[in-house]
Amino acid sequence: MKIIIVGLGTIGKTILHTLSKDHTITIIDDDKDKVESLIERYDVFGVVGNGACIDILNEANVKDSDLAIFLTNSDELNVFACLVAKRGGVKNTIARVRNPDYTKQIRDMKDELGISMIINPEKETAKEIFNLINLPSVSQMEHFVKGKAILVEIVAERGCKILGETLFSLGRKIKTRVLVCAVQRGDEVYIPSGAFRFEEDDRVYFTADATSLKDFLSEINLEKSPFKHIMIIGDGKIPFYLAEELCENKYDIKLVANNKRTAEMLAEELPKATILCGNGTQHDLLIEEGIEAMDAFVALTDIDEENMIVSMFANKMGVKKTITQIKSDELYDMLGELGIENNVSPKNVVADRIIGYVRAMANKRGSNIVTVYRLVQGQVEALEFAAKRKEKYFDTPLKELKTKENCLIACISREGEVIIPDGNTTIQLGDSVIVVTTHKNFDDLNDVFE
Repeated sequence: MKIIIVGLGTIGKTILHTLSKDHTITIIDDDKDKVESLIERYDVFGVVGNGACIDILNEANVKDSDLAIFLTNSDELNVFACLVAKRGGVKNTIARVRNPDYTKQIRDMKDELGISMIINPEKETAKEIFNLINLPSVSQMEHFVKGKAILVEIVAERGCKILGETLFSLGRKIKTRVLVCAVQRGDEVYIPSGAFRFEEDDRVYFTADATSLKDFLSEINLEKSPFKHIMIIGDGKIPFYLAEELCENKYDIKLVANNKRTAEMLAEELPKATILCGNGTQHDLLIEEGIEAMDAFVALTDIDEENMIVSMFANKMGVKKTITQIKSDELYDMLGELGIENNVSPKNVVADRIIGYVRAMANKRGSNIVTVYRLVQGQVEALEFAAKRKEKYFDTPLKELKTKENCLIACISREGEVIIPDGNTTIQLGDSVIVVTTHKNFDDLNDVFE
């Protein structure tokens, strides 16, 4: 595919890093040094200038491009640029729109404006955090088949009944149908076999019917009491979106904003929340505001190191769950060592959404990718395929098929029913098939089999 990326901030660079391996990329930015640096690093074309200008887009060969992604810091420019690019002949456009005042009206006008996808990094990140709070035992959850099937990450804590069990023995003891499809242990990632034995602090990924999650968590002694008291620190849009969602769901919220003007705005917009003005990284303020009584603590300052330190303090004070915003890739490797189990990265959230859209768009064959999620900092992919064309391996039990190493059929959806597969399960025409693999760039269900 031919793709134009306009705006080379952290999100633009993250998307470029992933897509440049398999697509023809042209980058546009008004920062000449940034464009030249990325041209040297990646096999891409580059244009210096305003990505909303038709002359610049023509120089980037917009009329022959399949997709233009606009990620500048200006919502207005991104939306306007989509209109210009569409008129220039590009087939699909994606716009980053961050201002909450614009989001609803632009979504209502999306088709009229010819925008294929609208992405709001802060709102998407807030949704991720809300899901972590709403399901206390869960570290990550992704939805497939329109929400009917889920892929869930949990941490095998002390007291969890899977500890010491193998996949074989766990299957005999647990009634709820789930399928363990990946395990992260330290720096290693496993697609486990039946003899794999679980250890404390393993990060376990499994697929399940969305309706059976709570039953499974209860069976393995990981179901936790619902949270009520939440403390958030940080200015900006993510704290606003998160607090708004939590208030709507009747959580008790304390939000500490460092900027007085921001605090006043939040107090006006969120009358059901307690808004405080102060430095949320100060020991005395956190103690005074009762951090030890909080069920969850969310660190959303703009400085990663501050978020890490204050999250460690929240853990020490006995907060049941801390969630930490981390922007720098270099810091990820030390998070587990510091006891920081739940973290979010706005650039990775948005990059995953856009990359999933591109992967689904790129495949023109019979079995199409519908959804893609990257797990374990991109080491594992979970892909949903729509089986649209008859294949030779259809209607054959999975135990008689040979899949590639480190590749697992994790879930099948058929006519609204979610099937957690075993050896006797078959793939049929019309199924949605979820595959978990360490292989990169699978783009068809055929790629799964030897």
